[in-house]
Amino acid sequence: MALRSVHDRVELAELLRANPALHAYELGDLDDFFWPYTTWFRHGDALALLYHGLELPTLVALAPPEPLVLLLSHLRPLLPRRFYAHLSRGGVAALASDFRPDPHGRHRKMALTDHTRLRAVAPTGEVLSPDDLPDLLRLYAEAYPGNAFDRRMLETGQYIGVRRAGALVAVAGVHVWSPVYRVAALGNVTTHPAARGQGLATAAVAALCRKLLDTVDVVSLNVKADNAAAIAVYQRLGFTPIADYDEVAFEARDTPLVPEREPA
Repeated sequence: MALRSVHDRVELAELLRANPALHAYELGDLDDFFWPYTTWFRHGDALALLYHGLELPTLVALAPPEPLVLLLSHLRPLLPRRFYAHLSRGGVAALASDFRPDPHGRHRKMALTDHTRLRAVAPTGEVLSPDDLPDLLRLYAEAYPGNAFDRRMLETGQYIGVRRAGALVAVAGVHVWSPVYRVAALGNVTTHPAARGQGLATAAVAALCRKLLDTVDVVSLNVKADNAAAIAVYQRLGFTPIADYDEVAFEARDTPLVPEREPA
């Protein structure tokens, strides 16, 4: 069985729809909005997505251990020298011979399954537009530096913001949204430090989820597995755990750890 590059969205969607909650990010990336930034590889029924839309390429490979290890073993020579990865258990070890791993922790995928709980949380906030980008970037710089935000995400129209005295103090958004493939993945959720503890982000997420359900069937999210407070909030909103995975930054092992000095 050989590794092959896949360019057929019908073939990819058929495989990913076997578990849409697990693969919501990948399904969303089949959409025209994200598709040009993707490269796909298949080995058997295991898929790997290499997403180029962010500053650091991101590899997503979620599969049972044995198919995952086979997939990544064949894929190693084709990977960039530096990349970020979302990997099921066993994936880190499969790449460690060629790449130095920098673990970013175990994460948990959750999916919205209980709409009754969602309806019990009062929503709040307003839909943000590209005109709100300066305020949004300011909020992220103060409350969520280094988050995986691409200004193209705001163009989806799926960002809800909460303002106090005209200032943006909380936001809930998406990493992917695809009415075509009927999936969305929440992301870039934060509250300004001075406004935390008031439930603003929770209410913004509630408003966003209600809006998303007009166009999608699956709403998912990723959260650090040891973030008990955030997981409790999402469970209150009707989300349930789907699977755990590892987030890791990788760099080729033949890359110097410290830049070499210039000759004297």
